[in-house]
Amino acid sequence: MPTRRLDIDGREWQVYPSGFLTQYVGDEFGLIFVTGGGDARECRVTRYSPMGARSREQSLAEMDDAQLHDLFRASQPGARSPEAGYRS
Repeated sequence: MPTRRLDIDGREWQVYPSGFLTQYVGDEFGLIFVTGGGDARECRVTRYSPMGARSREQSLAEMDDAQLHDLFRASQPGARSPEAGYRS
């Protein structure tokens, strides 16, 4: 799985395609932003519609850092997200 690294507000975040599929399989993908480790690990998630490639990995590779920053700003904490492992 491809990973991107991004510096946001002085913290290094790793960005992964989530792999979680919704009913909008080819039109909407999820991203997970992760920083830290152990108890200090922080996870944020967001969804986006790819503008070019229709594969999760390729669309992540095609995005520039500014686009990823924008998606990070729109992301939400992953505490209750299925992408981040939440189970009801």
